[in-house]
Amino acid sequence: MKENCQKKSSYVYPEYSKVHQKQASSRHRFRCTPRRKEIHALENISFTSFNLYNLNEPGLPMYRNRTGWPSEIVDRKVAWSAAMLRRAQADVFGFQELWHRDTLARVLEKAEFNEDYMLIAPENHQGQSITCAAIVRKSLLDGTPEWIRDFPPAFRLQSRGDDKQTDAMFVDITRFSRPVLHFRVKPRPRADAIHVYVCHLKSKTPTNVTADPWYKQERDLYSKHIGAIGHALSTIRRTAEALALRLLITEATKETNTPVVVLGDLNDGQESNTHDIITEQPLFLQPLSTGGRDTALYSAQSLQQLRSLRDVYYTYIHQDVHGSLDHILVSEELYDNSRNRVWKIDRLDIFNDHLNDAKLRENEGASDHGIVRAQFSFRPA
Repeated sequence: MKENCQKKSSYVYPEYSKVHQKQASSRHRFRCTPRRKEIHALENISFTSFNLYNLNEPGLPMYRNRTGWPSEIVDRKVAWSAAMLRRAQADVFGFQELWHRDTLARVLEKAEFNEDYMLIAPENHQGQSITCAAIVRKSLLDGTPEWIRDFPPAFRLQSRGDDKQTDAMFVDITRFSRPVLHFRVKPRPRADAIHVYVCHLKSKTPTNVTADPWYKQERDLYSKHIGAIGHALSTIRRTAEALALRLLITEATKETNTPVVVLGDLNDGQESNTHDIITEQPLFLQPLSTGGRDTALYSAQSLQQLRSLRDVYYTYIHQDVHGSLDHILVSEELYDNSRNRVWKIDRLDIFNDHLNDAKLRENEGASDHGIVRAQFSFRPA
């Protein structure tokens, strides 16, 4: 099979050839048709969200750490991550906190996944920044992935105030701090492809403002409030990114039958405002009811809770507080009670035992996040 390629990015897959440079844009597209195995109609498909905890090559700086990871730590991280890939055995893995493509390639090799999986990561990603990535079974990838940097045109956080007591406001943010990875998988030849969004929203870590001119000019005024100001700024940025992601999802799902899966470190819990923005807070129906919402997303966590006697879902521990920052969200085409259901959820797995022993991050190279896996079966309504 011949490959016809036109690249609109500096990112290249080694699996592709004859790639021609074009002007870069906010959406980095790969206009190629990769060689892939013959498609068979799958009865089940599984997705995993996996935060790699700053996976990078040794000695490269990250944030304020100018010396980077020692080589022995990187080797442990590669071995631990590979073991988790083998344990999860998902068809699609979405990754956050990848610094270096080559390190993730080593993970795939260690897991012996190279034959069956395609690595989706920027070719020129060599430790200069953090990004989202994925691996997908080669038989499933449909079309060409893209990294979305810029917010969609409909994004606007501006108001003159909706009553006399409310001041005007304007939030001037135009880009995702971590580009969103978007691609499609097609588990059945006669079913619509599933659109997958891998995302990593702004963390809860307070934004550092100490280098800003306004802070330096009146340090005595602001210094005792620096933590609160930083937290507020991070929350505003994360909220803006949540809105931008919601706009992308609405464009994909409005008045369509497009299945959507979001794999993300959203850096907020299931009941947070940002989570509500992304999901549109759909109503979860009673067992014998049917319905669904055209553009809404349903949390795999909630779907599992509805069929469980106890909720033990947590993917992060901070100051001894167990929370869920990592999520799998699905559109109504993957919601059990939807009249437009195509896939139903079978199970949700959380790999989080390593979170209860902080020493594992150093001794075994474990992530500081839990790993979320959801499996679905083909069950049209």
